[in-house]
Amino acid sequence: MSDSKTKPGSRLNRRRFVQGLASVTCGTAGLVRAATARPPAGQLEPGNDPVSLIIAPLSINATGRSRIATAVNNSIPGPCLRLRQGTVLTAQVTNRLAEATSIHWHGLRLPADQDGVPGLSFEGIAPGATFTYQFPIRQSGTYWYHSHSGMQEQTGLYGPLILVPLNPEPYRYDRDYTVMLSDWTEEDPMAILSNLKQQSDYYDYQRRTLGTFLGDASRLGFAAAAADRRAWGRMRMSPTDLMDVTGSTYTFLVNGQSPDANWTALFNDGESLRLRFINAAAMTTFDVRIPGLTMTVVAADGGDIEPIEVEEFRMGVAETYDVIVRPAGAAAYTIFAQAFDRSGYARATLATHAGAVAAVPALEPRPLRSMADMGMQMGEAMPAMNISSMDMSHMSASDMAAMAPMPAAVGAPNADGVDPARMRGLPSVDHVANQPISRLGEAGTGLDGNGRRVLLYTDLRSLQPNPETQAVERELEFRLTGNMHRWIWGFDGKKFSQAGPVHLRLGERVRFVLVNDTMMEHPIHLHGFLFALENGQQDKLPIKHTVNVKPNERLSFLFTADTPGHWAFHCHLMLHMETGMFRTVIVA
Repeated sequence: MSDSKTKPGSRLNRRRFVQGLASVTCGTAGLVRAATARPPAGQLEPGNDPVSLIIAPLSINATGRSRIATAVNNSIPGPCLRLRQGTVLTAQVTNRLAEATSIHWHGLRLPADQDGVPGLSFEGIAPGATFTYQFPIRQSGTYWYHSHSGMQEQTGLYGPLILVPLNPEPYRYDRDYTVMLSDWTEEDPMAILSNLKQQSDYYDYQRRTLGTFLGDASRLGFAAAAADRRAWGRMRMSPTDLMDVTGSTYTFLVNGQSPDANWTALFNDGESLRLRFINAAAMTTFDVRIPGLTMTVVAADGGDIEPIEVEEFRMGVAETYDVIVRPAGAAAYTIFAQAFDRSGYARATLATHAGAVAAVPALEPRPLRSMADMGMQMGEAMPAMNISSMDMSHMSASDMAAMAPMPAAVGAPNADGVDPARMRGLPSVDHVANQPISRLGEAGTGLDGNGRRVLLYTDLRSLQPNPETQAVERELEFRLTGNMHRWIWGFDGKKFSQAGPVHLRLGERVRFVLVNDTMMEHPIHLHGFLFALENGQQDKLPIKHTVNVKPNERLSFLFTADTPGHWAFHCHLMLHMETGMFRTVIVA
């Protein structure tokens, strides 16, 4: 990514837009109108009072050039909705676009007809129409909302959603800020999709060259480097293709502001800060750290966890993490969120006074996929090498156990009754992992062995015992599949248009098993339910709404199908969902 250049005078003056009982800022700022500064929307805490949300086009300037975006109440991100557990949200959403729109309340337990997926749970909101969402707030924590119509999420229709608990929280802090990460492009999202359809690595400007081959040969030996190139060549894949869309077209934002604009959160010496991180990107995985500060992770996807101190964590698209930090003195600190492929970064500042800045770290070296990511045994394709060998010295015995091969459960069918071996050769499948394993004890490509304490999924332990003790009644396996050259994505070798719905019986306890047969990470989201990720934490499994599945990984989660209706189940990489990685789950 080339750092964006902000026009003089284009930085935003922050103000609060208060309705009802608002008292604490969510820390959300917006983008700016072309050539004119605009105070952003603040937060709304409506309780039982109706909230008015107007979706309309907005001319914005994020990088020095104007572009029409999709905004909520003239703000990108949209206004922060701060609601109290036990109240009822009534949101009157008016569409002033030339196309239908919607709002999906990501991670919330609610009736299916309020979930906001056009064609599945309601008809959508037609141009000029107003739709009223109304449902009780049953939970607490950090969540978000976004469009589920076309490419509107990519063009700005998203915002934070903070649900305040009825009972006192189990941790203390002095200030509360929302840190919403996103990716912004000046290209038409449909043009991006067309480019990927024509050339899957269109945005991969970091492909290996003759120069990198010579470097590999010097480091690994000529034979090993040549064997590696031949192996990737036979598969017609590239180990540098980590993210489909990169900083070559994206500018990465914090609360709607570019790295140059430098969104800043203020604190007084001695205060502790709660930072609510939300990955609202369309296609970008972020690695987040604050050099000089330890982060205490206290919540994941809205659910409280036993606090764990880390220096860095990876955020799949749509995930949320709450951390508490305790900055000292009058120093400034940089919130640094680099894209997974190191093609760019989002940046913000924690400081005691406006205008303070801290050093911005350099982007780290681009990581590479290995044959292990492709589900190949050592020696199968590259007998003499393992380019991204992982430092396991920091792992506990339980972490190592979680990485052991995970055989399929006896009698557990693929969701469509498809034998994975029979998927080989399908036009929508270019690879099937030979030996998928649990990789919950790995931080992931580019993080393992980097010398910092990085959050692992095996670290997540619910603060309270899981309330569900019902035995699992059914287990369904879903293979995450794709063809990079056709740029088709799906479940079990089928895209959405080829697959029927998944039927669940109302009230049954279900285990979903996910197996990633692709070389890409996939953040998988199930609407309408919160699930318990089976990460080895016994009766304190973490409760999540989205899980980032690594290449060659096999993992599982549990939930009770206790709410009837038609529910979406999909990859949250927007263009993967758009091209087929989507299923309907019917609970009746």
